[in-house]
Amino acid sequence: MPAAPPNFLNDPERQETIRQAARAETVASVLHGSTPAFSPLYQQIKALIIAQLQAGEWKAGEVIPSELDLAKRFGVSQGTVRKAIDEMAADNLLVRRQGKGTFVATHAEQKVQYRFLRLMPDEGKESLERQLLDCRRQRAPAAIAKQLQMRSGDAMVEVRRLLSRQGVPVVLDDIWLPGDLFKGLTTERLNQHRGPFYGLFEAEFGVHMIRAQEKIRAVAADEESAALLQVAIGTPLLSVERLSFTYGDKAVELRRGLYNTESHFYRNELN
Repeated sequence: MPAAPPNFLNDPERQETIRQAARAETVASVLHGSTPAFSPLYQQIKALIIAQLQAGEWKAGEVIPSELDLAKRFGVSQGTVRKAIDEMAADNLLVRRQGKGTFVATHAEQKVQYRFLRLMPDEGKESLERQLLDCRRQRAPAAIAKQLQMRSGDAMVEVRRLLSRQGVPVVLDDIWLPGDLFKGLTTERLNQHRGPFYGLFEAEFGVHMIRAQEKIRAVAADEESAALLQVAIGTPLLSVERLSFTYGDKAVELRRGLYNTESHFYRNELN
């Protein structure tokens, strides 16, 4: 069993250093990779909580300390901590449960399983069956490596799968993952797992996807994709390229999906 990550905030000297960093407005770099001229205190506390999540102090699905305990730990008011947690809950990093506490969000939960999948059927509820086509380790091509913040030739894992609804292929996914983060990921392991891939990634590899950016364009099905999606060559498809990030804005997954939208549509909610 791996050793538990050190709880560095229980060390009084380290705790005081953290508090000083918060008041000096430097911890926002955890979120953005740079130090802004000014960052509100609750944003600094949010950055500190994220830093602890990144360090593995609280894992996906685990409860975090109460607002009062966190306020004592960071030397701020409970209201400041509440505002930070409210924002993290809105960002789907944390989940509040009435009467139970606040938990680290997990993709294993039913309500967030399809958080990053925006393809919806014209009628009925979304329920997609998964067929794994391939899972292999190889060297990262330059274009893939660049997006994943890797070096060309670094080890990576490539996964190809089909998502179908009632036996009809709907999505052809190609997924690229950094090899050093996903050692031991195999076809057998993916086939054994019944939940969403992201739930497996966080539970077994400690990689938690917290946000993603997408590029969408219309393309025509080529011979290979047409055969796999069971459509005619030249059929219009929706191409969705997604780059997913974990804590610290580290890119950890590149996914290119071809969507057959004959009986589905892509849904997005804008706030």
